[in-house]
Amino acid sequence: MNKLKVGIPKGSLEKATIELFKKSGWKIGISSRNYFPDIDDEALSCTLIRAQEMSRYVEDGTLDLGLTGKDWIKENGSEVHVVQDLIYSKVSQRPARWVLAVMDSSPIKTAEDLQGKKIATELIHFTKEYFAERSIDVDVEFSWGATEAKVVEGLADAIVEVTETGSTIRAHGLRIVQDLMETNTQLIANKKSWEDSWKRAKIEQISLLLTGALRAEGLVGLKLNIPKDKLDAIIKLLPSLNAPTIASLYKQEWVSVETVISEFTVRELIPKLRKSGAEGIIEYSLNKVI
Repeated sequence: MNKLKVGIPKGSLEKATIELFKKSGWKIGISSRNYFPDIDDEALSCTLIRAQEMSRYVEDGTLDLGLTGKDWIKENGSEVHVVQDLIYSKVSQRPARWVLAVMDSSPIKTAEDLQGKKIATELIHFTKEYFAERSIDVDVEFSWGATEAKVVEGLADAIVEVTETGSTIRAHGLRIVQDLMETNTQLIANKKSWEDSWKRAKIEQISLLLTGALRAEGLVGLKLNIPKDKLDAIIKLLPSLNAPTIASLYKQEWVSVETVISEFTVRELIPKLRKSGAEGIIEYSLNKVI
């Protein structure tokens, strides 16, 4: 039987990835002592791999498919096929950023001011290339974690660290000098696997459903009954992806209206709908929007 080998990112993306697959239709079972999770699809096999290493294993064919950040693909210089961008943050929908940061009290204002200085980072190859391309001579050291503390403790003059909002960096008394790179999670495939017709079809199925599940994040379905004579006024209140679905109720001067809207607008919208004459208002969650 054909098998597609899928890499699940171990660490910060692990929980979000498992939840995303669940919403997409696949249940992944994780054991703390097992690096090979169960999945309820005989055509798939899963392996837990650190996101930092994922692209290397996809590139060499150990894995057919995996999820990792654009940053680690660049860091490893991996030649893989990017199937789909996947954004995990349902609130901000913003990519993460790798930034150059120093102590807020530091006299360093630009990257050029770091000439001859020491930088700590986990993204060591990218950082070296970034400064080499600008002919800035710096000493780049690998950081095993708690990178912000390296500057605070005087172990480095600056750091290159990942952030979404910059709040953690500011909380440590650091100041962002400049952004170096944006990154987000990507679904990547081995190039030979992508050329295989069976594997490509399976990869496209996974990509379609994962994207649909992500698109459903932050959206809800709304169903309500409206008197026909108030339909036009109430429809004007309803946002939707395209247009609301309207169906007549049996032997009634009422219609049933169904739409998909942002969950953040519901709390303001439902009282307005009720006041305008809508009844039987039902809000429900969505797994996928294709």
